[in-house]
Amino acid sequence: QVQLVESGGGLVQAGGSLRLSCAASGSIFSINAMGWYRQAPGKQRELVATITSGGTTNYADSVKGRFSISRDNAKNTVYLQMNTLKPEDTAVYYCNADLRSRRFSVYSNYWGQGTQVTVSS
Repeated sequence: QVQLVESGGGLVQAGGSLRLSCAASGSIFSINAMGWYRQAPGKQRELVATITSGGTTNYADSVKGRFSISRDNAKNTVYLQMNTLKPEDTAVYYCNADLRSRRFSVYSNYWGQGTQVTVSS
């Protein structure tokens, strides 16, 4: 089985910073893109940032210049450094990975359980 486990969420004041981590574990053969999505109450889940295995990044316009995504391929871990946080960044943040387990020969999408980020004004 494959698991994605997020950590690093919490409560922070506006203007503050948080760093999220997501570690993929289990019987993993290979990981392509990894990323972060978020879902605020009453809203649809939206993309925050993604990063390919080669390090190419993509960001939502709302977080460009404030958030930075990175990964450690040796540790199967992706990070999201969030700076200058705003109340509108409040949401549950989900880790996502496009990976192939050792059990199957195709790549599939996996999600973490989510971590709450709350930004107070």
